Amino acid sequence: MSSSSAQAKRKLRVTFTSDMESSSRTQDQSGEANQAKPKGKGKVWEYLALASVPLVLVLGNSMIVPILPTLRRELGISSFQSSLVVTLFSITAALIIPIAGYLSDRFSRKKVMIPALILYGAAGILSGFAAVWHNYGLLLGARAIQGIGAAGTTPIAMAFVGDLYKDAEESKALGLIEASNGTGKVVSPILGSLFALIVWYAAFFSFPGFCLLAVLALLFLIKEPKKTAEPIRLKEYLHKIKTIFAKNGRWMLVSFWAGAVSMFTLFGVLFFLSNMLEDKPYQIVGVTKGFVLAIPLFFMVTTAYLTGIIVRKNGVLIRWFINIGLILTVAAYACAIWLNQNLYVFIGLLSVGSIGTGMLLPCLTTMITGVVEKAERGMITSLYSSLRFFGVALGPPIFGWMMGISQRTVFISVTVLAFVTLCAVFFLVKPDKQVK
Repeated sequence: MSSSSAQAKRKLRVTFTSDMESSSRTQDQSGEANQAKPKGKGKVWEYLALASVPLVLVLGNSMIVPILPTLRRELGISSFQSSLVVTLFSITAALIIPIAGYLSDRFSRKKVMIPALILYGAAGILSGFAAVWHNYGLLLGARAIQGIGAAGTTPIAMAFVGDLYKDAEESKALGLIEASNGTGKVVSPILGSLFALIVWYAAFFSFPGFCLLAVLALLFLIKEPKKTAEPIRLKEYLHKIKTIFAKNGRWMLVSFWAGAVSMFTLFGVLFFLSNMLEDKPYQIVGVTKGFVLAIPLFFMVTTAYLTGIIVRKNGVLIRWFINIGLILTVAAYACAIWLNQNLYVFIGLLSVGSIGTGMLLPCLTTMITGVVEKAERGMITSLYSSLRFFGVALGPPIFGWMMGISQRTVFISVTVLAFVTLCAVFFLVKPDKQVK
């Protein structure tokens, strides 16, 4: 009896201890989940903090565009030399983005984003003094440094979203990132024109203020999830990236291409519209011009945000939205071949094309961030963002070259490019019914 009683007591203790450990683990997991996914107002502040990063990035180029004619006159340089102030920023960022992506995977998102924003703002001050001193070489150098800082902003924010949220919340947050990116494009020409009313180089000195707000938002409004795994060595990391492309490379490369083409056409067409507004018979300049340029971008912003809310992780909807978005883009630019002389009709067509872009971009971002694990997400999103930056950099100069041939050449070329992209996406990008 005593032996049986002792065994029963031992079993009871083991069962009780196991239950307590299980309960403790459940509470810990619940606590981690609650900590990683704040509800209500906390999540709204997280969204706003994340949205501030792409907003700051877009200001880097778009806010400078309205002052380029003045900069050219003040520094006594050519149109091509003035365009390098914008292009060098984007190309430098495109080259550095993959490195920033690896560093964010190796260490943490915040440890890359916050120093990048500080560098971005500091280089803005240097750019401002270069403009004051009429030192073109220093201005280009400062803009290149700003591009290095820009590499650690939006691409890392996209990966950060994948770390913080899952399923419908992730799609919504990514849609907000794209919407914030577009919002920056909407307000940038207006802000640049307004700052120029103070003094033409004031926009350069405004960058530190915007960067400071983004840094404070990241520091105090977002708590980064702790890394649970040991940092991966570079050789092993590159092997994993190679494995991802070996498995998903076909549709991923097409998606990268589609994102780059969308940014190429968007910035190229805006460059075309900007020149059209300043020419006769319209001669629209200054802040008014900024508001007109903002019209198609407003449609893109609104569509991107709504798309992120609607598609969530639904692969069927993502496929529909991608293809419909590209169809709208092809149709709008095809009509513009013949209907680009009437300003109102032309802006309407550009707005339709921008709606297509707004449908496309959040879906691509959702698929690309969903296909990889947290440890490699920074590099993949950075490669995607790098190609988009090249699209931004190449759009204005190539469109400018085609405009020298004829306006019809511009829109025939863009329509063909968009149609080829549509065909590639339709046949090669087929997401699962439920994206990870």
